[in-house]
Amino acid sequence: MIKGIVFSQFNEKTGPEAVAWLPEIPIEKRSIISMKSINVLSGEKGQVPESLSMIPLPSQNQKALIKTIEIKDKTHRGGVIDSSLTLLFDEAHDLIFYKYIDKFQGIFNESADRIKNLHEAKALHQKIEKELEVFREDIIEALIDLNSSEVQEEEAFPTKKAEPLKDLRTFRFKIIVCGDPEVGKTSLVLRFTDSAFRRTYIPTLGVNISEKIIKYEKYAAEFVIWDVAGQSKFQLMRKHFYGGANGLLLIFDLTRPNTFQSLVRWYADIKATLGVELEGLIVGNKNDLTEERKIGRDKITELSNELGLEALETSALTGENVDEAFRKLGELLINLKIQET
Repeated sequence: MIKGIVFSQFNEKTGPEAVAWLPEIPIEKRSIISMKSINVLSGEKGQVPESLSMIPLPSQNQKALIKTIEIKDKTHRGGVIDSSLTLLFDEAHDLIFYKYIDKFQGIFNESADRIKNLHEAKALHQKIEKELEVFREDIIEALIDLNSSEVQEEEAFPTKKAEPLKDLRTFRFKIIVCGDPEVGKTSLVLRFTDSAFRRTYIPTLGVNISEKIIKYEKYAAEFVIWDVAGQSKFQLMRKHFYGGANGLLLIFDLTRPNTFQSLVRWYADIKATLGVELEGLIVGNKNDLTEERKIGRDKITELSNELGLEALETSALTGENVDEAFRKLGELLINLKIQET
C-alpha cells in the first residue's frame, strides 16, 4: 500500500524541497510532493495543523497523508523551518487511511517529534533517513494489525449478522452515490459502512462497491452501494454503473457552489441513461464547515422541489445525519416496493 515517504523543508532560497525520501523517487515527483505538502501550512495561514492532512496527487493516481512540522532553527527567518512528513499511497486504498486516520496520527506525531529532535541536534542526514525507515515499518505494522483485527472480528461471530434478519422481510437495493470530485462521497459511504478493508475497489473503472444492511421494525434493507467517481475521465464508464439502480444519493459540498449547480446535470444524466426517475435524496455534505458555507437552505429547498427529491445536510467528519440519510433512503425504497406489491 505504501508507495513512498518524503521529508520536506522550506528552503529560503529555492523554496520547498525534499530533504530525505524512500524508496527512490524521481526528482520531478519529489518536487511536486514537497511543494504541495509545505503549502498545507500556507493554506492554514501559517498555523501548524494538529491533525493530518490528506491531499490528492491525480497525476500519480495517488494520495498523500501529511504531517506538518515546525523545526526551531535560529539561522532561519522567524527562527523556524517549515517542514513536512508525507506518506504516499495508491488512491485505491484511500478508504483505509480515511477510516483509521486517528490511529495513524499517533505514528506520525511520534516520528515527527523524533525527526524534529534529530534536526535540532544537528544529527547526520543518514539518521533522518533511518528514521523514515522506522516510520515506514511502524505504518506497515499498524496496517497489518488493523487488517487482522477486522478479519478476526468478522470470523469470530459468523452467524450474528444473519440472525436478526430471520424474521424480517428483506429487500435488496442497488444505490448509486454521485456528485462532483471531492464533495465527500467516499467519506460518507465509509462513515456509513465502516468497512474499509472489506470493500471492493475497481480502480480502472472508478467505482467503490460496499454493502450494508439496515434493520427496521418489520423489514430490512440490504444496500449495495456504488460510489461512483466524479472525475470527467470516467464519464463514459459510469453510465454503465447506473444499470439496475433502485435509488440514488446526489452529493454536493456546502462550501462549493459549483458542486451544487452540478447536481441538475448529474440527475439528468442518470435519468437519461435509465429512462426512469429514481427515489433518492439530495445531500449537502460538510455542514461542519459553518464559516465556509456558501449554499443557503432556500437554494437547497428550491432544488429539492425542482427534482422532487428530499434534501438533507450531513457531515462525514462528525457523522451528523450520515446514517439518517441512508436510513431515510431505505424507508423510501421499502415503501415503494410495498406499494408495487
